[in-house]
Amino acid sequence: MQLTTTRNKELKAKPDPQKLGFGTLFTDHMFNMDYHPDKGWHNPRIEPYTPFTMDPSTMVLHYGQGVFEGLKAYRTGDGHIQLFRPQANFKRMNYSCHKLCIPAFDEAMALDALKQLVHLEKEWVPNAPGTSLYIRPTIVATDPFLGVRASHTYRFFIILSPVGAYYPEGFNPIKILVTREFVRAVRGGLGDTKTLGNYAASLLAGEMAHKEGYTQVLWLDGVEQKYVEEVGSMNILFVIDGELVTPMLNGSILPGITRDSALALARRWEMPVSERKISIDEVYEAHRAGRLTEIFGSGTAAVISPVGTLKYEDQVITIGDGHAGPVAQKLFDAIMDIQYGKAEDPLGWVEPVV
Repeated sequence: MQLTTTRNKELKAKPDPQKLGFGTLFTDHMFNMDYHPDKGWHNPRIEPYTPFTMDPSTMVLHYGQGVFEGLKAYRTGDGHIQLFRPQANFKRMNYSCHKLCIPAFDEAMALDALKQLVHLEKEWVPNAPGTSLYIRPTIVATDPFLGVRASHTYRFFIILSPVGAYYPEGFNPIKILVTREFVRAVRGGLGDTKTLGNYAASLLAGEMAHKEGYTQVLWLDGVEQKYVEEVGSMNILFVIDGELVTPMLNGSILPGITRDSALALARRWEMPVSERKISIDEVYEAHRAGRLTEIFGSGTAAVISPVGTLKYEDQVITIGDGHAGPVAQKLFDAIMDIQYGKAEDPLGWVEPVV
């Protein structure tokens, strides 16, 4: 397939990189590609960022058949731009496609198109510390049809957004509320995919947590409601007796790329690592015994996010001294230094753009 580019004739003013929020500003161009059973994936193109026109019966609006990813482009100190593990994002996206009955796409072609799009929009990659260009690849069902079946046609698009910190707290510890009232996902469902309903299912519990002054919800398993799974926008990790412990991937937890990166670095540092079942009762018992020293989340948006306060039912605990712990800090610094080109990339994670 030949990728075509149509340049926008009216470019937007670039934002102040010191005043960026998250997910509110978008660049001048986007990537689009279509799928039809007779043509397969076809017509890949970079064109001006513009709204879609959709029939009111478009299937994604009624049945939620859509998948997405999230990754970032970073500006290095010498002005180069690079991506962090984009191949892993497109591989996971194709897995999500499989779970949602969406035709697979060529991952190498998608990566090449993304790099061309980011290259075109290189002036949008901010240079202030901690800022980046957030990348959102998405595929949605486009058949105009009311009926429960897989769509025959799809749109693959990529949009870009210059961003600052995901959480207002920045790298300062956040407060997490554990819920047993709601369930996000169960094994055999869509918990291990980045799909629309997976996040819609988290909204009500998240709103209730915010009203109590908590940043995010920590989900327990949907069967026994006793084993820790993940936070709404992050995987979760614990440091217990000097060991890095995280829930194992069991089909209801998103296989986070930052999670995988953190585990790989910890193993490289010869730190004990365990991927296993861990109950919320074990977490609280470890805290009572003084064995739990850190809790933190991992995800593309925040990278590493320390947890300072955890509430489960009527039990509220403070983790460590309420500040970021040494393991969270070391992982945050190591991943960020690789992403921004400040440190060696020992595991081949960086993909240069320009």
